Amino acid sequence: MSTEPVPFTADDYRARMARAARSAADAGLAGVLVAPGPDLVHLTGYRPTAATERMTMLVIAAGQDPVLVVPTLEAADAEHAVGAPALTLLDWTDGKDPYGITAGLLRSDGRFAVSDNGWAMHLLGLQRALPDSSYQSLTEALPMLRAVKDAPELARIEAAGAAADATYEEILKVRFSGRRETDVAADLAALLRQFGHSQVDFTVVGSGPNGANPHHEAGERVIGTGDMVVLDFGGLKEGYGSDTSRTVHVGAPGAEEQRVHDIVREAQDAGCRAVRPGVACQEIDRVARAVITDAGYGERFIHRTGHGIGVTTHEPPYMIEGEEQPLVPGMCFSVEPGIYLPGRFGVRIEDIVTVTDDGGRRLNTTRRELAIVE
Repeated sequence: MSTEPVPFTADDYRARMARAARSAADAGLAGVLVAPGPDLVHLTGYRPTAATERMTMLVIAAGQDPVLVVPTLEAADAEHAVGAPALTLLDWTDGKDPYGITAGLLRSDGRFAVSDNGWAMHLLGLQRALPDSSYQSLTEALPMLRAVKDAPELARIEAAGAAADATYEEILKVRFSGRRETDVAADLAALLRQFGHSQVDFTVVGSGPNGANPHHEAGERVIGTGDMVVLDFGGLKEGYGSDTSRTVHVGAPGAEEQRVHDIVREAQDAGCRAVRPGVACQEIDRVARAVITDAGYGERFIHRTGHGIGVTTHEPPYMIEGEEQPLVPGMCFSVEPGIYLPGRFGVRIEDIVTVTDDGGRRLNTTRRELAIVE
């Protein structure tokens, strides 16, 4: 049963910014510079109303309280952000130099992590103001910044997962045969919103041969009896993501279709059972991939096993070979192996899993057997 989300507080954001400062210091950075986007939302609760060429920048630097540099005309909105009491607001007016203002907060020869979606013009402006400074991608420097969720965040992801589960249960009741993929995708989007999503990010409906393309969303193909159909859908509910996949069949499946589905289900279950603190992210990929490889379909599993989820539906950590980051309680990520047979069909099964103190817990609980639809 999902936990009812509770409101974030200024203390929640204060703790996140303090953790970011500690992580930056541990990585040998002089600070973190955060532009509008998911990192800013996560750390402060502030989401500017519109994209703008005027620089907004959160500065988290050693030895000082966090400062949000913000255009004066947007300062009133920033002051109303839940995390504002944990910040010092420093506003600048048109005609002033925001780079010089921001540079005054930074160590002149420091190395800083910059959020990936910051504007190049702003970074170049800071480089001109601080020619001895250097910069690194925030995802590269601090890939786990948003990975470990606090209790209020976990409650939101759990609620989003429950809404996606409710969507799946309802989509099984609609007719597939004789309708276009886009029709079923529209049903999925409407159901996600019905169950509380404010934003629908994707509604993959891959029928028959289209299911062999993992990122096929939905097209004009008419679904027919005998089709395998990959469903992958999600978005944001109360600011946090859902993402789940199930594969259904229109009418009774053939022997090979059932066998491939059973293999993917076994691989997905093995990956989920491998989740526990201290295990490297790559181990989840290895465990799930081994099941598919041993069954003779290794070359047909063509993507990573999973990705993190939070204020965006795809974020670090990633469950892929080479990712040695150990799992930590509070991490949330997908486990979604698949098999894709070009020109024929595909199968994918996906749950969001959170790491607990002694293992892992699925946040999607709908049945994973091959469902038969009309």
